[in-house]
Amino acid sequence: MEKKYKLSVVCFGEILWDVFPTHKKIGGAPLNVALRMRSLGVNSSIISKIGNDENGKEIVQYIQNNNISSELIQEDSEYKTGVVHVMINEKGNASYDIHYPSAWDKIAINEKMLQQVSEADAFVYGSLICRDEISRASLFALLDKAKYKILDANLRAPYYTTDVLIELMNKADFIKLNDEELFEISKKMDSPYNSFEQNIKFIAEKTSTTQICVTKGAFGAVLFSNGKFYYNSGYFVNVVDTVGAGDSFLATLIIRLLRGKSPQKSLNYACAIGALVAASEGANPKISEKEIKKFMMI
Repeated sequence: MEKKYKLSVVCFGEILWDVFPTHKKIGGAPLNVALRMRSLGVNSSIISKIGNDENGKEIVQYIQNNNISSELIQEDSEYKTGVVHVMINEKGNASYDIHYPSAWDKIAINEKMLQQVSEADAFVYGSLICRDEISRASLFALLDKAKYKILDANLRAPYYTTDVLIELMNKADFIKLNDEELFEISKKMDSPYNSFEQNIKFIAEKTSTTQICVTKGAFGAVLFSNGKFYYNSGYFVNVVDTVGAGDSFLATLIIRLLRGKSPQKSLNYACAIGALVAASEGANPKISEKEIKKFMMI
């Protein structure tokens, strides 16, 4: 892909090992987003914490090998590097057992973080990082400095509360949900509506957020941007596993929108990349621009 590093994005949250029944892969939603953004020619970085262990050392080496700075990754001598046990069902959909507490639950704020986030074009964060008060406090301090704030809800029961989730949404300029999260959150916020579009508008109005995107798995996604809806009905692939597909989708959509591409073309391109990731093993397969264009037939 063409490399152009004018845009700068900081991602905040968990970095960990996804442990499958037969193998393990480096992951964590914020890291997956940062890696995909880097592959799209963005100067992306990650704020997180690892343990003083072999799992942590391997993650740092992997991040450096992928040309992402590790200077904002802290090391903890008490807590271990994060591990998630991933179960894949017959349809390729994933469920997760997330170890707590892990090193990434204990991210401590510092001046270098505050400076980089204030200088970045965008800041990406999720709800899972708020399960521990230490990382949660650091996140809210960084949100006060960020120019453009992107929330990937990424709900993982029982690791979130309605009050914190609403606060995270109120601070966001862009919210990404999946279809199940849309209705779950709408219900928690006492929405009177039953339809997809009405609930998106309801959340947008309640949180004063001008852009909301809702993914629908194999059936594409809906983007609500500045009062208008955009749709993509999805690309059908043979699903290997869905781990990281939503992260690559979000990374692609955000970068194309930040570069001034049209909402519809941005959505189409992001859905294609999400589908190609789902058709591959692991969260971060390499995908060339030529492969994407062939897949989209453009």
